[in-house]
Amino acid sequence: MSLIGIIASSKLVVLPFDVDYLVLAGGGGGGKGAYGNGGGGGAGGLRSTVTATGGGGSLESALKITKGISYTVTVGGGGTGGGGTSNSGVSGSNSIFSTVTSTGGGGGGAPTNTAPQKDGKNGGSGGGGGGTTSVSATGGAGTANQGYAGGDGAAGSPGAGGGGGGGANAVGTNGSAGNAGAGGAGGAGVATSITGSSVTRGGGGGGSSEEGSGGSGGAGGGGAGASGSEGTGTNGSANLGGGGGSGFSAQGNGGSGVVILRYLTADGTITIGAGLTGSTATDGSHKVTTITAGTGNVSWA
Repeated sequence: MSLIGIIASSKLVVLPFDVDYLVLAGGGGGGKGAYGNGGGGGAGGLRSTVTATGGGGSLESALKITKGISYTVTVGGGGTGGGGTSNSGVSGSNSIFSTVTSTGGGGGGAPTNTAPQKDGKNGGSGGGGGGTTSVSATGGAGTANQGYAGGDGAAGSPGAGGGGGGGANAVGTNGSAGNAGAGGAGGAGVATSITGSSVTRGGGGGGSSEEGSGGSGGAGGGGAGASGSEGTGTNGSANLGGGGGSGFSAQGNGGSGVVILRYLTADGTITIGAGLTGSTATDGSHKVTTITAGTGNVSWA
């Protein structure tokens, strides 16, 4: 066979390369307190291959990516705060990169003596339980290797504080009862350096209280809970996946999630497809692509 024939018959072998990731879901909304004592929203589940991951788990493994193949990306939105007279917050939405899915944070519970409204919702991190007059409320469960449970709501009248939402790095604090019963603080988030700088994400939302202080939001974007029967809960921070703080007049919404991809510059150039909002920066020998909203596909060439 001639040299030309050998070249023509040979096949180019495309080898896969590693992509590190941080996939953070949207946070849950804070619960509506009939007297200002709902539970805080749980943070969105956090899965990461760099520095640390959520829920105290072991670091995940980088994904093997092949050039020319499209990979799905979805950035989960935050859940809305509970409305009406006394309603649980809405859980956040999942975030996805290829085969990796992080679970939306659980909505915060509401101050009612009946299930399911009183208990925090399960999620990537669980929502805090609502404060009630006579029945303790349970914080929602977190998801293994993504986040922690929400704090329990207190029982008593007046002043039973709602529990804080769980964070990616810590359980939400329980609410306390009595004349100065306070809302629980949201659990702290996880600090990672996938972008080249340390950033904390995935803080839980604070619970609220009728008589005492509202719970602080967890480090990493958690919204603060309100104090008093006219208080307003704070929203979780956008793209930090924070849970919303509970309140009476208004309840905090959960913060949206984010998908961050880190790969060697030599491994190619990414295309961010239609429907996605994102940008790419350089960190030494690596490129870092941060996708902040939408659903679509990414590919490398």
